[in-house]
Amino acid sequence: MEKKTKLTISGTAKKSFKNIEIAKTQGKHSVIIEKQPSKFSSRGGSSRPGGFKPKTTSTFNRGVPGKPSFSPKSPAVTNDFERRKLAEQRATKRLKGDDSKDKKTLRAGTKKRELKLTVSRALSDEIEARERSLASVKRARQKENKNLTKEEVQESLKPVKRDVNIPEAITVRELANRMAEQSSNVIKFLFGMGVTVTINQTLAADTAEYLVKEFGHNPIREEKAEEIIQKIKATRVENLKNRPPIVTVMGHVDHGKTSVLDVLRSANVVSGEFGGITQHIGAYQIKSQSNKLTFIDTPGHAAFTEMRARGSKLTDVVVLVVAADDGVKPQTVESIKHAKAANVPIVVAINKCDLPDADPQKIKNQLLEYELIAEDLSGDTLMVEISATTKLNLDKLVEAIILQAEILDLKTDFESKATGIVLESKIDVGRGPVATIIVTTGTLKKGDFFVSGLKWGKVRAIIDDKGKSINEASPSTPVEILGINGAAKSGDDFIVVDNEKEAKTLSENRAQESKEAKNPLTFATQDSAFSDSSAEELNLIIKSDVHGSSEAIKNAISQIKHEEVKPKIILADIGMVTETDVTLAKASNAVLIAFNVKPSKEAKKLAENEKIKISSYNIIYEVLDYIKQKMSGLLSPDIQETVTGTAQILEIFKVSGAGKVAGSKVMEGEITTASDVRIIRDGAIIYTGKVGTLFREKNQVKQVSNGQECGITVKDYMDFQKNDTIEAFSVTSTDRMI
Repeated sequence: MEKKTKLTISGTAKKSFKNIEIAKTQGKHSVIIEKQPSKFSSRGGSSRPGGFKPKTTSTFNRGVPGKPSFSPKSPAVTNDFERRKLAEQRATKRLKGDDSKDKKTLRAGTKKRELKLTVSRALSDEIEARERSLASVKRARQKENKNLTKEEVQESLKPVKRDVNIPEAITVRELANRMAEQSSNVIKFLFGMGVTVTINQTLAADTAEYLVKEFGHNPIREEKAEEIIQKIKATRVENLKNRPPIVTVMGHVDHGKTSVLDVLRSANVVSGEFGGITQHIGAYQIKSQSNKLTFIDTPGHAAFTEMRARGSKLTDVVVLVVAADDGVKPQTVESIKHAKAANVPIVVAINKCDLPDADPQKIKNQLLEYELIAEDLSGDTLMVEISATTKLNLDKLVEAIILQAEILDLKTDFESKATGIVLESKIDVGRGPVATIIVTTGTLKKGDFFVSGLKWGKVRAIIDDKGKSINEASPSTPVEILGINGAAKSGDDFIVVDNEKEAKTLSENRAQESKEAKNPLTFATQDSAFSDSSAEELNLIIKSDVHGSSEAIKNAISQIKHEEVKPKIILADIGMVTETDVTLAKASNAVLIAFNVKPSKEAKKLAENEKIKISSYNIIYEVLDYIKQKMSGLLSPDIQETVTGTAQILEIFKVSGAGKVAGSKVMEGEITTASDVRIIRDGAIIYTGKVGTLFREKNQVKQVSNGQECGITVKDYMDFQKNDTIEAFSVTSTDRMI
């Protein structure tokens, strides 16, 4: 049984009856739908059937009460329109299958039609299910992508755990950068802990480590530069080969150390030394039969203690040169102490045995005091009597050194990265900074990156002791290195590293650590805070040829002590005197000393214009004497006063042209016209001045002796009184010397 459609028809009773009658004449499934009059009233005609005019009380017709309604032309058109409407409704119901949804769609006329319908399609039942539009597919994809990106963002927002390297001290900014966090967050966190910091404040390693953990990262404590270097230096025990011994020649000044070496290496170094005194460390390598020996020549002068200490630390064997005609001297004793401190075996070379007053036995007896017992006195110290001029027993000396080296069994690794020690450094015109080093382990090659103290560089050239350029240097070889970025300090280590980055970071870390180690604060003591007079200072600028000389001069100057004057070294550097040095000397009123170096043309010209003296010296004694002389100039001279005579005023006369004259009697000594005098009244000094004129019996005289009476005038003073005492004195000043 087919389902009947139930319709509710609104309107007046008459209208509904009329509709029912019309419906009887239609088919079984026909439905008459009456349109609301408001929808068509504005078009000037009514589409209602039968020409029925409704009352004006209808709410829909309130807006247009005066418009007449005309009867339609034919009712068939109305039926046709209604059929079309009904068909449209059916088709929509079939598609949707939901009545309520359909009603909503009909009501909302502004909505886009979901499917375009024609009458023929609606009646022919050829309606298919609706296909998805491209826009719909696009929207769905966009939605899906949006969801995916949301998930990805959420994943990316998860905190990233980083490995953070923490040095001994680190600023807040640097720590925040390493953690990839905002500095403000780190500062905020520290505020929360009760610590007030700024972005540039330095944090200790422990605080930094705690912060890194709190921010969810992994802290890694950085090793100190020195610890890294110690690891690099760590000795290796595999692939060890014999190396030549490093021999240091030590002894007192002018005992013939350099002469012995010159004979051994067939050269003449002494002639090049100023005053015949060695003032640098020299390193040479000689070949004796199949054995190589590396010699280090140290200065013997007292000022070069540091250099001797450096030589003994590096060495395997010490050759102590003692002159047979001079005996054991202070620097000989010092050399023995250095060698014993370094725990190095000593071979004694008694030189100048060809001289008539030579006494080798006396030397051996003197050395007994310092626990150096010769083998012929049943001891274990090798002693060789030699002469550098006649070449006596020099082969025996070499044999003794080789024997001592064999006992030591010196071995090292040749294949590893090179390490060494800087003996000397200088700034050469044209070549730049040059470092003299001795390779201790490994093989040094051209192009290696290295660290030396606070400096670093790349080996541009390796020059041996004979001045030849070589490509690599094996252990125990003394060489000059070019390519360092500044003058290294004598005694610094020399370490080859993998690459430039490592060399840079190591030297920077070392520089940072050395800055932190320095404590520039000087604390006032009770004595220093309340001391009345501050000592005068003599400012010094010293430019020398090599670092060792500069060091020696500094040490020697620091030994000069005086209560009133003290030397102050503003600058002690190596290289020639430049315009900057002259400008600094002018600004600080300093003494400019050039030791073994010459000023540049520009500096010389500037010094002449500014009237600044550049003092050039070649021998260290002369430098020290000059500094002492300059310091003495700052001392106030000694002033001595001697009373030459006294006179008593007996009467006062007025003389025209001369004013008041004191008639006096010389009680002791004598008074001259050149004397300085004091007027003393009742034990107090009233006036100090000079004698104007001396009268004796109306005649001017130059001198009045004891017991004589005279008239005395004093320059710029006339207020004499009876019984005043006139005291004559002379002042002598003597310059003081340090």
